[in-house]
Formats: sequence, structure tokens, C-alpha cells
Amino acid sequence: MTDRDDFLAWVKTTLYDAEFALHNGDAAPRRALWSRAEPVSVLGAWRNARGQAELDELFTHLAKSFSHCTSYTFELLAFDVVGDLAYTAGFEHTTASVDGEPRSYTLRATQVYRREDGEWRVAHRHGDRVAP
Repeated sequence: MTDRDDFLAWVKTTLYDAEFALHNGDAAPRRALWSRAEPVSVLGAWRNARGQAELDELFTHLAKSFSHCTSYTFELLAFDVVGDLAYTAGFEHTTASVDGEPRSYTLRATQVYRREDGEWRVAHRHGDRVAP
């Protein structure tokens, strides 16, 4: 397998599982995939974060907000791997409860990854809502 194949397999399994867990109220799998090295950042659909402390606060807040995920799909539009850096860009389609209210929404999501000690870690995320 090539680096691209390995990365894509990780996106479709490990990363997917972590995002699904977050939308069911469990931030631990997502946090485990994020880099512990600086810089890390999120330009989010609901909140932004920069640095480890803000990232922890954001993920805790999101986990408390989400529950009852009935559907999460990531429509991958583009990705690449260049050495120890990679990116993904696509649409996240989610149906879950947000603050107790059932919702369905789509986010445009771009993420940047870096390989650390042989494992992929998320270093940056940008997500914003797609207008209905």
C-alpha cells in the first residue's frame, strides 16, 4: 500500500469512528487523534480554538452538546499526502441532537494532519455550515 492508501484507510476508519463518537457525546476518541504538539487550531462552525487548553475546552463543550447521532457521513472531495503532512477536504453530513434538539446539517470541513511517531494526528480543522 502507498502512503495515500494507508492515510485514506485511516480517514475512513479511525478518524470516522472518532467523529461519530463525538457526535454521540464522547470526545475522547477525537482528542486522542489530535496532535499534542503546537501549533494546533480549530476554526469551527460553532467555536474557534488555538492551543492545547482551548482545544480541550472546545472538545469537552462539543461532547456535552451532541447526543443521539443517527447518521454521520464524510463526503471526501479531495485529499493528499506529502511526506509527513496530509489534508482532507469535504462535506460532513450529520444527524444528531444538538443541545437536546434533533438536527440535520452539513459542514464544509478541511483538516490538516501531520505524522508524529508514525501515527497521523490532526493539527488544524476548519469547518463551516453549508447554507440550506
